[in-house]
Amino acid sequence: MTSEKNIAFSPPDITEEEVAAVADALRSGWITTGPRVKELERRIATYLGVRKCTCLNSQTACAETALRIAGIGPGDEVIVPAYTYTATASVVCHVGATPVIVDCDPNSYEMEYRALASAVNEKTKAIIPVDLGGVPCNYDALFDIVESFQSLFRPSSEYQSQLGRIAICADSAHAFGARRVGSMLGAVADFTSFSFHAVKNFTTAEGGCLTWKAPKGVSDDEIYNQTQLLSLHGQSKDALAKTKAGAWEYDVLGPWYKCNMTDIQAAIGLVQLQRYPKLLERRRQIVGHYDMALRDLGIEVLPHLSGDYVSSCHLYMCRVPGLGLKQRARLIELMAEEGISANVHYKPLPMLTAYRNLGFDIENYPNAYERFVNEVTLPLHTCLTDEQVGRVLAGFEKSLREVQCV
Repeated sequence: MTSEKNIAFSPPDITEEEVAAVADALRSGWITTGPRVKELERRIATYLGVRKCTCLNSQTACAETALRIAGIGPGDEVIVPAYTYTATASVVCHVGATPVIVDCDPNSYEMEYRALASAVNEKTKAIIPVDLGGVPCNYDALFDIVESFQSLFRPSSEYQSQLGRIAICADSAHAFGARRVGSMLGAVADFTSFSFHAVKNFTTAEGGCLTWKAPKGVSDDEIYNQTQLLSLHGQSKDALAKTKAGAWEYDVLGPWYKCNMTDIQAAIGLVQLQRYPKLLERRRQIVGHYDMALRDLGIEVLPHLSGDYVSSCHLYMCRVPGLGLKQRARLIELMAEEGISANVHYKPLPMLTAYRNLGFDIENYPNAYERFVNEVTLPLHTCLTDEQVGRVLAGFEKSLREVQCV
C-alpha cells in the first residue's frame, strides 16, 4: 500500500494470499517451471478464451518468440509504432529483422493507418500494433490492411505459407483483460503478448504470456511445443517431464534460449488471477473519478471506455493543451512536492539513442512528438483509496494552475 504521505505511481497490489502461495511453492521443493506454471497457463487460456498459452519470463520474450515461430529474420521488415516503449521494436532487432517505424495518428496514440499501409512492401512480414495504456487498437483496420496486401506477400517460412499474409503480432503488454467487440484480447491477433511485470495490472513480479490463433494446417499443440523448445534451450523435455520414473533421457533440437517462468512467479499469478475481476473493476472506478473531474478542464485523456472496446485501464494518460517540455517537467516536479508521483508515457522511439543510431529522426514523426510534448500520466492502481484519488486530482489541478500562471 502507498504511505499516508506519498502516493506512489504504480506499486504492486500484493496481499497475504500471494505471500502464502509463494511460501507454499518454496516449501513444495519445486520452484522452477513446474505444475504451477502449467496450471497458470491452463487458467489464463480459459480466461482469455483461447485453447493454449505459454507463460515466459517477460512480455519481451513472448513477443520475440512469436517472431521466431513466424519465421521472421534477416531481410524481413516489421512495422511498429513510433509511440511505444522500446520492447515493441527491440524484439525485431533481436531476430535480425528491420524495424519500420510509423508515425501515430494526429488524434490518437495508434499508428496512422494510411501511413502504415504505405509502409508495406514485399519484405513486410509482420505488424506489431500496441494496445497502449490498455486500450485496444483498431484490429479491424489492421486486418483489412494485411488482407489487402495478400497478393504482395512473399512467405519465407512454413508458418508464413500457412498464414498466407502479413502476421499481426500484438504488443498487449498493458492490456490483459481488455476486450474489443466482445472478444478478449489474446483471441484477436495472430500472436498476442502480455506483460506481468511488477507495475502491470496483473503481476507475477516479472513474466508474461503468449497466445496465438493458429492458421489452418498448424495445430495449437505444435505452436505450444515450439514455445517450449525456444524457451528451454531447445531441450525436448522440460524439468517436470524428466522427473517421471526413468524419463531422464532428452535431446536438444536447437541451440535456443532460456526464458521460462518459474513456479514461484506462477504462484503469485494464480492468486492474482482469482482476484483479477475485482482489480479491473477498481481500476475502472478510478478512471471514472478521474474522467469526471478532468472533463471540464480542457484536458485530453486516453479514452478507456467505448462502444467498441473495454480497456484494462492500465495507464491514465493526459495531454495538457499549451504545455511545453519545460512546463511539463515543472508540473511533474510540483506534483512530487505534493507527494504525488506522475510519469510520462512514452518518449517516441525516434527520440531514443538506440533508434537514432538506426537512422530514425523524430522530425519525421511530428504527430508522435506533438503528443509526447504535453503528455502526463497520473497514478492509476488498485492500492489507491478514494481519498488518495481526490488528492491526486487536487494536486494535479493545483500544480497545473501554478505552471500555467508562470
